[in-house]
Amino acid sequence: MAEWEMKELRELKIGRYVNIDDSPCKIISITTSKPGKHGSAKASIEATDLFTGAKKSINAPVSAKVQVPIIDKRKGQVVSIDESSNEVQIMDLETFETFSMQINDDHESVLEAGAEVMYIVAMDRMKLM
Repeated sequence: MAEWEMKELRELKIGRYVNIDDSPCKIISITTSKPGKHGSAKASIEATDLFTGAKKSINAPVSAKVQVPIIDKRKGQVVSIDESSNEVQIMDLETFETFSMQINDDHESVLEAGAEVMYIVAMDRMKLM
């Protein structure tokens, strides 16, 4: 299965996703300029990295092709929590596969065994939502 697809900058919308420097990012703003006398319209996209929270940007013609990551939103059940290593063990509610993942620093809700959680899979990386 492909991890991303190609789209033109003009097709992107705020709240959607784009790959910047091989990292999936959520678009927070898009500004476009009008075409000049000898050029095409330009787009400036500001986005935040899904996994690090870093701000990133793209400046290119609106006809430029970019990678759009395929974000897989899934549900899982917390099996156990390891406070010492800051990891949580999760069982996917569709495939019943169990795996461990780091608890991200920006995770707000309280995790407890047996609770349902949402997580995303993008570009072979996972994050709790």
